[in-house]
Formats: sequence, C-alpha cells, structure tokens
Amino acid sequence: MSKIKNRWLIAASAVGVHVSIGAVYAYSVFKRPLFEDLGWDQSQTAWAFSLAILFLGLSASFLGPTVERLGPRKSGMLSALLYCSGLALSGLAISLEQLWLFYLGYGVISGIGLGVGYISPVSTLVKWFPDRRGLATGLAIMGFGFGALLASRVMQGLIEHVGIAATFYILAGVYFAVMMASAQYIAPPPDGWKPAGMDESNKNQSRRRPVEDLAQLTSIEALKTVRFYYLWIMLFINVTCGIAIISVASPMSQDIAGLTPAAAASMVGLMGLFNGLGRIGWASISDYLGRPMTYSAFFLIQIVAFFILPYCTNPILFQIVVFIILTCYGGGFASIPAFIGDVFGTKRLSAIHGNILTAWAAAGLFGPILAAHVRETTGSYTQTLQIFAGLFVIALAASILIQFNIRSHRRLGQSGMLDQVSRP
Repeated sequence: MSKIKNRWLIAASAVGVHVSIGAVYAYSVFKRPLFEDLGWDQSQTAWAFSLAILFLGLSASFLGPTVERLGPRKSGMLSALLYCSGLALSGLAISLEQLWLFYLGYGVISGIGLGVGYISPVSTLVKWFPDRRGLATGLAIMGFGFGALLASRVMQGLIEHVGIAATFYILAGVYFAVMMASAQYIAPPPDGWKPAGMDESNKNQSRRRPVEDLAQLTSIEALKTVRFYYLWIMLFINVTCGIAIISVASPMSQDIAGLTPAAAASMVGLMGLFNGLGRIGWASISDYLGRPMTYSAFFLIQIVAFFILPYCTNPILFQIVVFIILTCYGGGFASIPAFIGDVFGTKRLSAIHGNILTAWAAAGLFGPILAAHVRETTGSYTQTLQIFAGLFVIALAASILIQFNIRSHRRLGQSGMLDQVSRP
C-alpha cells in the first residue's frame, strides 16, 4: 500500500496539465499586438483560435483510442510536446511574419496538443475517485477554465517587456516544463483498488453510496446506444448557447443594461472566474444530486435565465444572470466525464469522452455564427436569447429521456448485454 500513489497528487498533476493548456482561452491578449506589430486584422487572427478549438475537438475524438493505449503518462508527454512545439512555432511565425505558419503552429499543432491534454488525465481521475467522480474531474477541468485567468496578466506583461514572439517562446518553455513534470506522476490505480474506507462507508447508511456503473463499453459499443446521442445533444446545446453568450457579452451588456465599455470589460473578466467556479462547484454537486438531475437543473435554470436576460436592464441583475449562465456552461464541461463513467464505465472513457467532445468543436463554430446572424437579422438580442431558451427546452427533454433510459436498463439488470447487441 505504501507504493500506491496519492490520488490527490494525481488530481493536482491533472490540474497542472489543464492549467497549462487552458491558457488558450487568453488568446484575445495577443490580438491587438498582432495587429499593431504585423498588421494582422481581427478576422485573420480570430481564425487561429477557431482552428485551435476545432482541432481540440477533432483530436480528442480521433486520438481517444490512442490516448487509452498510451496511458496517461505518455499521453501527457505527447500533449506537452505538441502543444508547446506549436507555441514555439507560433513565435517563429511572428518573427518571420508568416500568417499561414501561425495557423499551423497555434491552430493545428497546438490544437491537437490541446485535445490530447484535455482528455488524457480524465479516465485516470475517474478510476482514482470512484467515490467522488464529479469532484475529481471538476478539479482538473476547473484548471482549464482558470488557465486563462492565471495566464492573461502574465502574457500581457511579457508582451510589453520582451515582445510578442519572445512571449510565445517563453510560454512554450514554461508550459513544457509544467506539463512534463505533471505527466510523470499521473498513472492509473492498481486493478481492483478502492480508496481506504470506501467499503465501510458504503455500509453506513448515513453516507452517500456511489452508484454502480450502468455498463462497461468500448467506444464503438457506446456509439450504438441512444444514451451517447442524448449526451452529445446536451453538451452541444449547453456549449452552443454558452459560447454565443461569451462571444457577444460585451456589446450585449452595453445594449441591454447600459454598461460602459470599461464595466463591460470587467464583467467579461469575471465571467472567466464564474466559468471556473461552475466547473468545480457543479461537478461536486453532481456527486450528490446525480449527473442526470444535475444536467436537468442546468437546463431549467438556463431556460429561465435566457428568457429574462433581454429584460434585465438593471446592470447588477444583468450581470448576475450572465454569471449564473457561465457557471452552468462550465459545469457542463466538468460533469460530462463523470456522466460518461456512470453510463459507459471506465474501460474506454477517454475514447468515449473524445467522441462526445466533437459537440464542443461543432458548437464552437455554430454558436457565435447563430448569435451574429439572428442579431443582424432582427436588430435585437431578444430573439437571439429566446431561440437559445428554446434550444434548452430540447436539452431538458434529452436529459429527462436519458433518465428514463438509464432506469429502464437498471431495472432489467442486464444493461451490458443489451448494449453489446446494440439495443438502446
């Protein structure tokens, strides 16, 4: 037992990986310097970020089985190599003033590293925390949410003192060291391992008992179940609406609530904080409410929030509603790995998680485009927000249907057999 690693240090190592790759959300810090130094306009620089998110989703999906085969340590090292070499190549692209090379470095290579790093610690954490899955995955994915908050000021200071190209080189070196060190400690628990006292606590009726996994499926088997598509739809809608709000938060707050540009900028900064808090908070709550009920709560809250937001002309009330939406947005990301473990097991969790993260890639493109189109067509944010509220009604229906599906399989007591013959 003395040779078994400390599971809280495993979680801390996962946070180290996610804080590093989460710096991608601070990309807006680079936009003005890239324009002032190189003349790259907003639309040109925006493509680099869009490519990074796109390749994050695609690599998480297509490389999920590879991550499972390599294990968390080697996958973490691969993520560090790809992500940080992409950052270094971005610095070279800036020095050479080559936009296509910047797309390749920041968008494609770093984007693939993001996808591998995002999913690599998750299945391991779920195995180390069978009693607190939501808390464990929430901690790691909270790191991704807070990555931008921690990095943005550092990036700004580096740009002012050493220039933008050197900033990329420094970030590549620092994140490479942090990610490589973190990856060395991440490892799965021994077969059959359980946390000390778990069996005893299960017998104590005054304490919560973990629910047994519904099945142990491969990624191919999971794709043959209706539950996979319910989860995909739920994540897609939650991310679509959340990203849309993030993309228009500043101008919308000025139009609806009359915030000044400076106040709107402060609100945008606080949105990152509530995004991160929602990841750890909602994921922890899901350990007690259960993942299906937690997602139903997300969608009920956001149906109300999106309907009332156009009428929140009071600046304080407007910001409170936006922050509530951001906690649900972050909570959706953090709770999904534990939800996957609950319904598909931990056998191929990274691969299944990667497949479901294609919803993130799709939503990252669809959400901002839909918000901009409706705003330009109607000249108002009201209909945009009402459309999103309607989407959450669909998500709520999916969250209810998946509960019926799960209960049906638990009653049958043969969920693994049913799934392997491709019955929903």
